[in-house]
Formats: sequence, C-alpha cells, structure tokens
Amino acid sequence: MDLALDYAARSDVGLVRSENQDSGYAGPHLLVVADGMGGHAGGDIASSVAIGTMVPLDGESHGGDDATAHLSSRLAEANTELHSLVDRSPELRGMGTTVTALMRAGNKIAMAHIGDSRAYLLRHGELTQLTRDHSFVQSLVDEGRITAEEAESHPQRSLVTRVLTGSPDDEPDLMVREGRPGDRYLLCSDGLSGFVARDTIEEILAEGRPPGPTADRLLELALRAGAPDNVTVVVADVVDLDTVRAPSTVPQVVGAASVRRKGTRAIPVTPAQKAAALSREAAGVDDEADDLTLAEEGPRSGRLRWLRVGAVVLVVLAVLGAGAYAAYSWTQRQYFVGVQGGQVAIFQGVSQDLGPLHLSHSRQVTAISVEDLPDFYRSKVQATVSVDTLAEAETLVESLRKEAVVCVSRKAAGGTCGVGGG
Repeated sequence: MDLALDYAARSDVGLVRSENQDSGYAGPHLLVVADGMGGHAGGDIASSVAIGTMVPLDGESHGGDDATAHLSSRLAEANTELHSLVDRSPELRGMGTTVTALMRAGNKIAMAHIGDSRAYLLRHGELTQLTRDHSFVQSLVDEGRITAEEAESHPQRSLVTRVLTGSPDDEPDLMVREGRPGDRYLLCSDGLSGFVARDTIEEILAEGRPPGPTADRLLELALRAGAPDNVTVVVADVVDLDTVRAPSTVPQVVGAASVRRKGTRAIPVTPAQKAAALSREAAGVDDEADDLTLAEEGPRSGRLRWLRVGAVVLVVLAVLGAGAYAAYSWTQRQYFVGVQGGQVAIFQGVSQDLGPLHLSHSRQVTAISVEDLPDFYRSKVQATVSVDTLAEAETLVESLRKEAVVCVSRKAAGGTCGVGGG
C-alpha cells in the first residue's frame, strides 16, 4: 500500500489585524502551521523563518525511522536563525513563533509541536486533538483550576508558555503515528481553534468535501465568528494511491511566508518544493456611523424649564454615581501581573487609570527581577497580563520565576539566554 497526502492550505489576516503574522505550508510530504508573535513587527519574520527552514524536508529522502530527528534538527536550525536575526536587528527582540508540523515518512506520520497552534486527526468520524497547548491556560487545566470548557473562553487563552524564540530551551514535542487511508489531518493557528467550537470543526471535517473546500469553509466560519486574529488552516487527507487518483504535488505557501521579506530566508525552490504562493487580501470594512441630529425644542417658560433641567441633572448624577460605584467595585475584583520598581508584581484592579483615580494597587511585589526574564516574557509582563483570580496570578508568577531561574543560571555559567535572555 502506497500512501500519499491530498492537501490544501489557507490563511487570512482576520478582522482586526493589519498584517498576517501566520504562515502555512502544505506539500506532498510536509504540513506546517506557524503563528508568529511579538517583537517589532517581527511575528511575520519569525513564522516565515520557521517555514523556510522546514520546507527542505518536503521530499522522499527524509523518511524512515529518523523522521522526528529531521523535524527536530530543522526546528533547531530555525531557532538558531531567529537568534542570529535578533543579534543583527535588536528591535526584533522578543519575537517568536509557534510551529506545528507533520511529515509523512512512508506510512508513518511524524509530528513536531511547540506553542498553541494545533493538530487534529479525524479518524472514523471522531476528532482527536493530537497536540497539547503550551499555554498558561492549559497549565490551569492540568492543575485542575479550570475546566477545558472554561479554558475555551478564558481571557488569557492566547498567552503561550513555550514557543520558538531562539532560546536553547525551546524544545518541541515529538511523536510518530501510523498513517491510515481515510485519515484527515487539520493543522491550524488559534485564529480558528480559539473562535470556532470543536464540535463545529469536527462536523465540517466529517462532511467529506475535498481539502480545499473544507479549508475554505473553516476559514469562513472563523471570520464569521468574528476572529480578530490571523487564521491559518491546513487540511490533508491520507489516501491510498492504489485506489484513488494521484493528488496534486504542487506545494502551497500561505500567509507571511508567501511574501519574500528582506532579511528572511526565501522559500527553497526545488522540483519537490516549488511553492504556489496563495495571497489573500483581507477586505476592509468601513463602518459608517449614521449622523444623529437632535432637533431643538421650542421655548419654554423659564422657571419650569430650570426645574425640569435640575431634575434631569439630579437623576443623571444619581445614575452616574451608582454606575461609577458598580464599575469601580468590578475593577477591584480583577487582577493582573505587571512591574513595580523593576520587579514582577501582582496587582489588584485594572491596569488603566481614570484621570487622577488609580484603579489598581500592588498586592504582592515578588523578588523576580524583570531584567532576569527572557525578553519574550519580559515584554508580556511589561505590557501587563490580566487574569481572573489571585490564584491564577500566583500560578503565572511561579511560571515566570522558573523562567528567570533558568536564565540567571545560564548567564552565571558564562552562557546566554539567547533571544529570551539577552
């Protein structure tokens, strides 16, 4: 039995973003989704580097028992290149990218994964998530603090704890599965999985339409759901060449990697790797607000007019006062992690101020120096990270403490933290 992949890749900038930082690739032997983030407009560069480094794996010569080793080696090379880019362009410090990659090696499917992009398998009509999110919210699920259902709508579900940043500690998860005819794989960024329900994804994948129309439909549903983030999907079917016609062997590149950018690796062009760039332009929607004109009322008697105005003012002040008190009470039930005096701190309230009124106060100032954090996490903390409860804030702080200890230890040994530690 000779297996092959029938595939399609799609990407869209989403409804809010001004540029696409996602990248995707689909070829006869390789499927990859990379969701770039952080840095000075560096997310698109990071995801493009990841795709460009891995595309040479799309060939027959990288199969066999060493498939996961090939994936790991290429990701390490991409990580090194990210480090070099930051050395040459310090303004990119803090950028990173998720990578979820599947490689067909004969009848085996090897996978590498880091970040919160996902890989799913639909087999016999049942959808299984193959990857585990490297995210703060997933750690809360693992600890039993929240349920998987609560994680789907958690405000910090996009806060990742491990991505490709150039740091030596950026190690992916690796695994191998047996490929079976009829299997359908989905790789996607969180622009899809964060806004379209799992049941809906399963239903669309199980409809049996070819990969192209299926990918189009998933993208459409993500945008209809109001996805503000970039959306990238790769759909691939495992087919038996003895029973079906040979699928297309023309690779597809989408998102940031489909545009050659100065300072990044170009997608290799070989007979097995020629990429048909699929550029999609996001249609701008102009929300035109109707002008509302209030007609002037006719003259009233002076005393009656002022009595009515006074009554209205009193009512408005009462409503505003009650509303302001309720709003302030709500802010004091919120928490966030930020910086105070150069140290990581837990704050109660919200990070915004209302004129001279401070809506937050420090609840706990830790011994973690912000300068000891890898840049990727430092930038997150400096921008503040909102959480729902004090317990979640403490869990996040403990994760940051571990990152700082590793970074400080490496520096003390004469090394560096790479992109993460400066």
